[in-house]
Amino acid sequence: MNKIAIVFLMLISTLLITGCKAIQKENYSFYVGTYTKTTSKGIYKYAISSEGELKKIALVAETINPTFLAKSKDNKTLFAVGETNENGSGFVKSFKIENDSLLLISKEESGGAGPCFVALNDDNYIVTANYGGGNVGLLKTDTSGKLSSLLNVQQHFGKGSTNRQKAPHAHSAWFYPTKNELISVDLGTNQLWFSTIDKEKNELVLTNQKTLKMAEGAGPRHLTFHPNNKWMYVLNELNNTVSLVKEKDKNYFIASSVSLLPADFKSYSKAADIHITKDGKFLYASNRGHESIVIYKVNQKDGTLKTIGFQDVLGKSPRNFSLSPNEEFLVVANQDTDNIISFKRNAKTGLLTFVSEIAAPMPVCILF
Repeated sequence: MNKIAIVFLMLISTLLITGCKAIQKENYSFYVGTYTKTTSKGIYKYAISSEGELKKIALVAETINPTFLAKSKDNKTLFAVGETNENGSGFVKSFKIENDSLLLISKEESGGAGPCFVALNDDNYIVTANYGGGNVGLLKTDTSGKLSSLLNVQQHFGKGSTNRQKAPHAHSAWFYPTKNELISVDLGTNQLWFSTIDKEKNELVLTNQKTLKMAEGAGPRHLTFHPNNKWMYVLNELNNTVSLVKEKDKNYFIASSVSLLPADFKSYSKAADIHITKDGKFLYASNRGHESIVIYKVNQKDGTLKTIGFQDVLGKSPRNFSLSPNEEFLVVANQDTDNIISFKRNAKTGLLTFVSEIAAPMPVCILF
């Protein structure tokens, strides 16, 4: 074989290997958290192909009501809440990620009843938002994924003006990406709660501002940070709005709010989840009742939102959704119709196109 032929074959081999790797990069697996009230056994693993087709892999952990999930940055450990109430507390569990299995490492109390959210920061602190307890639990994890016992509980107090707001209901807790700050979102007190972590005492300490009150009856639930880390978008479950929150002179304030629903829609609906694209150009949120994903275009100068469309989720109660790591797809968990839907996302327009549907038992969390 002459030198030209050898070089040609080497070139072809390199291109094939590179092409295969590129294809592999576009195939992603993800975990599905569920309610185990009906047929679900716990946490499941699914996959999405480079074309957006969904596939079930397996049940990877049997556990009660793993309604929210989070992963360590090294992708070696998965954390899941157990949304229960045993003697006034729920639980958080850690699992070792091993191929298509999750191996239980540890289980600890969350600090309050009905934990519905878990998150961790770069210092390996873990926070849980306990809806029933109206509080936030603080734990820590070591490099092996083993959880500490409960370190501290921040109890919220107060109430809002609706039937869902007669007591505190912590719904989520978010580590600010660029500073030592935790923002706890309490639907019941109708406030955002601002804290720092005292690393010597392992305690949550309220900042000088302490709280930010949302519009009466808003019922804040989740939030997302704009990539510029200057703006936050708070999803309000009860009055179906998104509020743009900014900071001035070290105090947060509500800059503007927009509706999550079409102007002519008058039926009951409640918002659930919110995510922004990595380029900060498009924001998405889910509506349970209108059964849709609302699509906003983000003004890059001031952060205001312009509604550009609504996508039917082809199911009921889109509790949670997620963008795929390459943001080519948006995957929705429809709690009340036991299905997961994938949509192809147009990066230029933000609009969504249906691709695939698959059965899943009472899915409420999607984690890539």
